[in-house]
Amino acid sequence: MCHCKACQRRSGSPYGMMVYFSADAVEITGKATDFTRLADSGNEVTTGFCPICGSTMYLKTALHPDGIGIAVGAIQDWSPPYPVRSVFEEGNKHDWVTVPQSTQRFPRGRNG
Repeated sequence: MCHCKACQRRSGSPYGMMVYFSADAVEITGKATDFTRLADSGNEVTTGFCPICGSTMYLKTALHPDGIGIAVGAIQDWSPPYPVRSVFEEGNKHDWVTVPQSTQRFPRGRNG
């Protein structure tokens, strides 16, 4: 769960939710439109969108070039587990959002 303002805008919800895999274990087929921005950390974050409907499909970061995040809503026929971590809660998380107790919490991101 990422509560940063950029993920809130990208997802249209109170947080963004991705499932991360090793990049070499994922094959992306079809077309995607990439949008790259600088995160609060100063690192580049690239989001892949469907050019037809605009849905988020994946997320790649310069900080973790060997991984790829796949949007939970883009995975068919799969029930995702509870979130493993919750990041950027400080100053961003909506008070009414409940984070499961078993979730690792990083108020300013994993590195802050």
